Amino acid sequence: MGRIMTEEGTMEMKPLGPTGVTLPEIGLGTWRHNGSPEVIRRALELGALFIDTAESYKTETGVGNAIRGNSHKYFIGTKVSPGHFRHKDVLNAADASLKKLGVDQIDLYQLHWPSLRIPIAETMGAMKELVQAGKVRFLGVSNFSVEQTESAQEALGATPLVSNQVLYSLFDREIEKELLPYCAEHQITVIAYSPLAQGKIDHALRNRPKLTAVLDSVCAKTGKTRAQVLLNWCVRHPSVVTIPQTNKVERVDENCAASGWRLTQEQYDVLSETDGF
Repeated sequence: MGRIMTEEGTMEMKPLGPTGVTLPEIGLGTWRHNGSPEVIRRALELGALFIDTAESYKTETGVGNAIRGNSHKYFIGTKVSPGHFRHKDVLNAADASLKKLGVDQIDLYQLHWPSLRIPIAETMGAMKELVQAGKVRFLGVSNFSVEQTESAQEALGATPLVSNQVLYSLFDREIEKELLPYCAEHQITVIAYSPLAQGKIDHALRNRPKLTAVLDSVCAKTGKTRAQVLLNWCVRHPSVVTIPQTNKVERVDENCAASGWRLTQEQYDVLSETDGF
């Protein structure tokens, strides 16, 4: 799968679907990004070159400013909102995102949420046109169920759907029932968002004494922080990469240090099997 070696450590890389392209297993989400470029630039230094944004985040311009001059070194993902899923609107939204990001091509263009109004065939028809025009490299979805993912791929035909960005963490494991196995079987990369409970780990552990005790025990044995253990747990599955969000450079350092090592099978199992309550 490969890895990126930096002065500070190692960033493990994973395949992006069937594309032959690899992504860092720890990237950077930019929901609520404050516009400061230092975080995005530090991510690149540490190998977390996958930067995820969306038109609805209102952070594409900030991302574009941060990557200016080095955009070719990053892998940039953004998303089109359901309100723009009509054919012409998809094309216009992509052009707007390209302009804000200051790039000629979006690496990964994703549907942000499923639409109950607009036929997926119409939307995916426009998405394929963007790939054919060279404005987009790869296509993905976000917050799609197995059935919705199947419909999206059917509408794409021979063009592969390479990713599904969904909520996934030790605290929210709903995708393990159906979606994660489906994506693994069909070479669809799972991009896990909110792997650290949106930075509210203490809140997520509240009233979960057993899980708290197990997590802290694993931290003590590994010499890692809670965030690092939680991120490492999340990306242990070969189909999963994750995009923790932060506005602090020191948190980028901490999060990226979750790569380059692995929990033991015993540690992973005890975390996974503990009844937190």
